[in-house]
Amino acid sequence: MYIDADTIIKLASLLSAIVALGGLVFTCYKQVIINKQQVEINRRQNEELTIICYGLRGALEGLIEHGCDGPCKDALNLLDKHLNKSAHKPDSFNNSKGD
Repeated sequence: MYIDADTIIKLASLLSAIVALGGLVFTCYKQVIINKQQVEINRRQNEELTIICYGLRGALEGLIEHGCDGPCKDALNLLDKHLNKSAHKPDSFNNSKGD
């Protein structure tokens, strides 16, 4: 078999195409892994924020019971509205569960 410059150029272009395709597949795979990690991080942060909101709600109720009116009642009403809206809103993070 005779190997000339044209054969070397064709083999080099084939090798370049294979390497480029492999790099594309690897990059897509990395993005999927990173996306799954981000979904898990967001899910944990949402759980943490929910706990913080309920703790704040309890603190505001305690202040109101001790006679702190005005801004405490307004803040409690706004927080209750927010929690009610967010409880009934479809949430992609809760439905996907990192799948």
